[in-house]
Amino acid sequence: MTTRPFEGVNILDFTWTATGPATLNPLAFYGATIIKVESRGRFDALRSLGPFKDGIPEPERSYAFAYSQAGKRYNITLNMGTPKGMELIKKLIKWADIVADSYSTGTMERWGLDYEGVKKIKPDTIMLRTCMHGHTGPLSKQHGQGFILTALSGVDSVISWPDRAPSGAYGPFTDYIAPQFNTICLIAALDYKRRTGKGQYIDQSQHEASMQVISPLILDYTVNKRDITGQGNRLTYAAPHGIYPCKGKERWCAIAVFTDAEWASFCKVIGKPSLAEDPNYATLLKRKENEDALDELVEAWTQHHTPEEVMKLMQASGVAAGVVSNAKDMAEDPQMKHYNFFVEREHPVQGKIPFYHGPGFRMSGADYEIGRSNLLGEHNDYVFTEMLGLSDEEFVQLVSEGVI
Repeated sequence: MTTRPFEGVNILDFTWTATGPATLNPLAFYGATIIKVESRGRFDALRSLGPFKDGIPEPERSYAFAYSQAGKRYNITLNMGTPKGMELIKKLIKWADIVADSYSTGTMERWGLDYEGVKKIKPDTIMLRTCMHGHTGPLSKQHGQGFILTALSGVDSVISWPDRAPSGAYGPFTDYIAPQFNTICLIAALDYKRRTGKGQYIDQSQHEASMQVISPLILDYTVNKRDITGQGNRLTYAAPHGIYPCKGKERWCAIAVFTDAEWASFCKVIGKPSLAEDPNYATLLKRKENEDALDELVEAWTQHHTPEEVMKLMQASGVAAGVVSNAKDMAEDPQMKHYNFFVEREHPVQGKIPFYHGPGFRMSGADYEIGRSNLLGEHNDYVFTEMLGLSDEEFVQLVSEGVI
């Protein structure tokens, strides 16, 4: 195996739910050593999210947690509210190159582990703090999850129909936007530290990062005073543009026609080439004016074909189209199989889990390693005795006192 770019980088991980692992997994895939800190009294909230193995809602049976923890890491459980627990954490901070947390403002401060506190322990630390609004400003003490951020960032207003209340994104959409900024910032900070020997403080507002996805709409309001409105599946500069029913139960395909040339190709595919010259549809403006009738026309054709057939026919003619994939489609996707995207790992409680995945990118000069999710405190013995050098007697004593 080739040397991986982040070998030798040590990360102390106080993050929880989805943003943290999505941020740190790329570094773990390519060699970083991560120690995740949890507590049996308050473990990672993602462990409470289903689906669960055999339908039993227990922390070690959460598929959601398992899926998020594909980057190899160690797991420890520690009582941070004890002086001895804090002594152990300070030793781990001295070990770490990066300290990451995703708690709301005030949590790390109460432990004396904000950036100023961490710097006193190890001056060259890189610290990433990622939370809803960042750690300064009038909203910094508000806390929440990605579901709240999709609303605050304007995303929910876009994902709706003109005559209905906002429907919102499926899941905490922003949890997968913020990590892209975080990971890049950490890599830049590691490079800076390599060149200068100095650490960095990265205070990320997930709210600010999330607003990047609707920046064109903000610009449109700034320049043209057009406010954000829900359009369902429609788009101002495309028609037809939507998700259309296909042959089969709950089977759909997305189709997007942007230009008149694409419209002509679309008409040929559905066997109605003369429709391209129909005055009701010949131009984008006319297609938008008659969009309800246009959608009915599209549906009349798509419902007699499978979504795969629709996609292949449209793509072959230069029209953008894609199957609306369900879980089965994704698990059996030939392109994902070509990349060996999903791998199977054995979990001590859940058994064989077939859906662990690696990075969304490959590096020509380095291999990556996919791990599995850890049990609560699975590596307490190794981390505290082998890495920190506690004797077996000290370890047992700290366990009996509820510190570990």
